[in-house]
Amino acid sequence: MKDFYLIAIVVMIFVVIFQIAKASEYVSVLKGEEKTRKQNNKINGFLLIIFLILGLYGAWYCNELYYGKTLFPQGSASVEGEKIDLMLYITIGVTGVVFIITQVLLFWFAFKYQEQDNKKAFYFPHNTKLELLWTTVPAIFLTVLVVFGLKYWFKMTNDAPKDSVVVEITGHQFAWDMRYPGKDGKLGKKNYKLYNQPSGNTLGVDFEDPESWDDLHTTDMHLPVGKPVKLVINAMDVIHDVGLSHFRMKMDAVPGIPTTMWFTPKYTTEEMKKRTGNPNFVYEISCDQMCGKGHFSMRGVIIVESEEDYNKWLSAQKPEYFTMYPDKDPTIQRNSTDSIKTQPLAQAMPIQ
Repeated sequence: MKDFYLIAIVVMIFVVIFQIAKASEYVSVLKGEEKTRKQNNKINGFLLIIFLILGLYGAWYCNELYYGKTLFPQGSASVEGEKIDLMLYITIGVTGVVFIITQVLLFWFAFKYQEQDNKKAFYFPHNTKLELLWTTVPAIFLTVLVVFGLKYWFKMTNDAPKDSVVVEITGHQFAWDMRYPGKDGKLGKKNYKLYNQPSGNTLGVDFEDPESWDDLHTTDMHLPVGKPVKLVINAMDVIHDVGLSHFRMKMDAVPGIPTTMWFTPKYTTEEMKKRTGNPNFVYEISCDQMCGKGHFSMRGVIIVESEEDYNKWLSAQKPEYFTMYPDKDPTIQRNSTDSIKTQPLAQAMPIQ
């Protein structure tokens, strides 16, 4: 029934517009085409000024209404993201000024230079200086903005600092998986042919490679505050995109082509809860590339914490190798009757 009423309202609007148009046509016949056209021209010129004023007020009002709901008031949660915010503010400032000037001129000219009996329009087919002006000035501004953008892009995709925390993030329909290197600081090799071999090896890690024996597999990303973080980004099925809006970062996750980016978290999750006034705040990983019917639900969580808390969390994780091969776990002691006793992990490392 609701759809029927909507269709009926749309039809009635078209009927009203049609009737107004017909009435205007009859009036123009009675008054004369020329006189009616000039009257309509004056009315339209006045309405354009009203539209300009209401439009500019609407743009300002929307900014006042919704600015506080954006991520800008929170500030960038990464050091590198501060430059991205600055670049965006400059872009908005430049384009905003140009927008206001051009729109004011557009509507004011339409009003001021409307048709009048005692005025004749000035027409010129070509003006080299004017064309150079409106081509060169925008080109310079756009070039500067592009150069700044490339500078920041190359920085966050270039080599990360040597003391960076390395985290591999892999996207698949419709979730994110993380892998951390162990004490050797190196991630083991992967091979897509090893998917689920053994069962549960969803990342296709090559456990024949000794460097993979101490790697950690998690579903949440933990990061230490104030330390550079290098993300090694992969995809298992289709193209995804690692979106870190709070950190002002994003990067495509392409099957078969690892990509990287790095940044330095500025605030812990607890600090952001206070900054935002939201006790339920979490840093989110979104998929910013349409990847299928479950795209909307592809969400990951980042927990930024102190280095001490991060190290505690890291030491409490169990290498995925021991999950895949429990009989290799040196923290488990088996006796002749197959009963299981556990030992501290520190007594069992390293494995060779």
